[in-house]
Amino acid sequence: MTRVSTYGSYQAALLDLMSAQSRANAAQTKVNTEKNATDLVGFGRGSETVSALKSSQTRIQTFIDTGKTVADRLETQDLAMGRVADASTAARQAIADAIAAGRMDTLMESLESLFMEAQDGLNMKHQGKYLFGGGIIDQAPVDLPEIPGQPGATMMAKLAALPDESAAFRNDQLKQSSWLDENVSMNTGFLADAMGAELFAVFRDIQLAHEATPLTGQMTDAQKAFLTTQMGRFETAAKNMVDVQAINGGMQSRVERLVESQESRKISVDTILSGKTDANMAEAVVELEMAQVALQASAQVVSQLRQVSLLDYLR
Repeated sequence: MTRVSTYGSYQAALLDLMSAQSRANAAQTKVNTEKNATDLVGFGRGSETVSALKSSQTRIQTFIDTGKTVADRLETQDLAMGRVADASTAARQAIADAIAAGRMDTLMESLESLFMEAQDGLNMKHQGKYLFGGGIIDQAPVDLPEIPGQPGATMMAKLAALPDESAAFRNDQLKQSSWLDENVSMNTGFLADAMGAELFAVFRDIQLAHEATPLTGQMTDAQKAFLTTQMGRFETAAKNMVDVQAINGGMQSRVERLVESQESRKISVDTILSGKTDANMAEAVVELEMAQVALQASAQVVSQLRQVSLLDYLR
């Protein structure tokens, strides 16, 4: 004899319906995310491997981001160094032109402009921070105070008023350092005083000479000899700055190679991780369709139970 129980039938049908809904939701999530699971628990025994791969992925991406930031900084440093070197070369040329003409009518004005150009290069910023200030990134590394009683003094006059050229610099001695790989740390920072002191000394000596005997008008033999010496000093300062720029360029090349290497490593890790986590979309779509069919069947059973009556068995 068949036992009829409305409660038992409903309970079994509802459990089947809930199970079908769960499978359908899981299949739908798999299709939407294109992943086999949305958390480590879903990967079962492979969770440790997936976790290790994701950690490697994050670490490599951090190195890539750091490398690109350092590369941008080095590129800006190259521009700043080029500006300082160009100012040195142009200053030498300005003196050469004056010597060739035998007159110094606009020499000091030209040197003043070039000195300010060199100062701007040493005070260059990157992302709102001064490049050559060492650990002092919020204050200009080259700061020339006003001369008491001379509010309109030129920048070269302010430099000449200092005890020596080193007093013009406000940077500390802390150089920028960055980790670009697990085993690679690079000092990419340069200091304003180390780069500019030699050049500033030349400008200062010229300004002091100008204050003693104005460098204007017709050039005397003594002035010609003095300026010829300064030409050589400007040439040396320019050469030394180009050497520093070459060191910076070498760092740029090395950083670029490291970033390329990290990007290749990341592609490999991404490929391996994808093989562990990405879903087979053809299988996922089939699973979704089967889960939807099972859900519809379970729902239909529940609907039919509402029409079942004990009288059907008593007739």
